[in-house]
Amino acid sequence: MDKKKIVVLGAGESGAGAAVLAKVKGFDVFVSDMSVIKDKYKDLLNKYDIAWEEKQHTYDRIIDADEVIKSPGIPDTAPLIVALTEKGTPIISEIEFAGRYTDARMICITGSNGKTTTTLLTYHILKSAGLKVGLAGNVGQSLALQVATCDYEYYVVELSSFQLDNMYDFKADIAVLLNITPDHLDRYDHKMENYIDAKFRITRNQTNDDAFVYWNDDPIINEKLRTLQLQSRVFPFSETPEADSRAYTKDNQLVINTDEETFTMSESDLALPGRHNLYNSLAAGISANLLHIEKEDIRRALSDFQAVEHRLEPVATVRGVRFINDSKATNVNSCWYALESMDTPVVLILGGKDKGNDYSEIEQLVLDKVKAIICMGIDNSKLHAFFDGKVPYIADAGSMQEAVTLAYNAAQAGDTVLLSPCCASFDLFTSYEDRGKQFKTCVRQL
Repeated sequence: MDKKKIVVLGAGESGAGAAVLAKVKGFDVFVSDMSVIKDKYKDLLNKYDIAWEEKQHTYDRIIDADEVIKSPGIPDTAPLIVALTEKGTPIISEIEFAGRYTDARMICITGSNGKTTTTLLTYHILKSAGLKVGLAGNVGQSLALQVATCDYEYYVVELSSFQLDNMYDFKADIAVLLNITPDHLDRYDHKMENYIDAKFRITRNQTNDDAFVYWNDDPIINEKLRTLQLQSRVFPFSETPEADSRAYTKDNQLVINTDEETFTMSESDLALPGRHNLYNSLAAGISANLLHIEKEDIRRALSDFQAVEHRLEPVATVRGVRFINDSKATNVNSCWYALESMDTPVVLILGGKDKGNDYSEIEQLVLDKVKAIICMGIDNSKLHAFFDGKVPYIADAGSMQEAVTLAYNAAQAGDTVLLSPCCASFDLFTSYEDRGKQFKTCVRQL
């Protein structure tokens, strides 16, 4: 009998990992990437004797696949995906594929903002408590590679809407939905409903043995929930006590009520400052309590966690001017959280590849707190159309060096220069990490 033919499209972290798992499970595997494959992934594929190609797609070989594992970055509108869909070839995500081969408990986290911090915080709690736990999805190693090579009993998985799109039978034991605000609408026919549906796929296949954790004050989540009949137990959280909330703060205490017990700790002991991080801590705390981790272990982990790079990361103070790296703010709502947490006058560095942004969400915060805007992108026309006349000073920069210099010159002692771009980075940088690292380098050279 012929081996089942698996084709993996895209050979980044998720694609290379999926290929290794497919090979380990005895399939005929072929990997194809239109871009150049990084050396570390070539080495991994070669180690497992997996056939691959780069800078091209061999159509006949791909169309002959029994099943295709698609990297999250490839849109459904790509011609090859359209052809495979018309042929009826199953197209799945790496997460879907990995889920077939593990009985580990899955704690899965999504949301437009905060998911990386919440994922790392949850992982930190579980690992600190001595659980055999892997970190996967948008952070850490690919889930498929870990399923192929490790024997973890738990996985904490950060999931983007793109990763959720091609999940069908996969199930989260604990699903966390932090918030939903407009993002990536260019991938969803500019229809918010499509993006909301993608995020809610995290609840797919859940039973009454499973848990759904979500922010109780998100109007989009609540509106969608009214149309659904979830099987899972629900654990909403909020900043203050509300009728339905299972976790909140009261009298400067974090309070988490699960079915079996109540957990409390002082809000002042939390490692992460800011309202958005309070929500992240509540979500991580609920998940940990549902897994029956010792209360003292949870308290300790929530109080000693180290913040995420590129998310409201203090860089330096130069002659009284504070510099904050929030390069991970690739949408408007992320920037809202950053501005909301500022308590000094702000020089704001914005711009990049616009994903259909609506800047009205931050308009009032800009009017209240921002004294200057530096627009950093190849095309800043949309930023100027919205912000011109709303701040005393607005200027354009064609590089990070120029942006930092302009921002520094516009600031005075006591001000904060905040890189919180609202946009993707791919016009001037290779990634938000590259953008953040360049920012830090330029600041340190002042």
